[in-house]
Amino acid sequence: MSLQCWKCGASLAGMLLPLSLRETCPSCRVDLHVCRMCRHYDAHRSGQCRELAAERVADKTHLNHCGWFVPRPEAYKGGGAAMAQSSRSALDALFKAPDDKDQSE
Repeated sequence: MSLQCWKCGASLAGMLLPLSLRETCPSCRVDLHVCRMCRHYDAHRSGQCRELAAERVADKTHLNHCGWFVPRPEAYKGGGAAMAQSSRSALDALFKAPDDKDQSE
């Protein structure tokens, strides 16, 4: 299983499983024993958890003591600053007037 940090996408290949409660990402230092990193996490469900016996956790991005926690490899969804910059560049190119020329000419 090839794990990645749920927040920054950094590889967690060197970490021992099961992840301890206090484990943090070596890159961004975010907690890893969180709902967003768990295979039971489902953003489309009411309680955002597929495990019906699990206690409700209000903050899905902070350390919790859920006994049902199992890390999932696909927790990182991508995006972030790089995606925003590429989107901004595409929009700038789309809306640039065709007759815009360098002002120094």
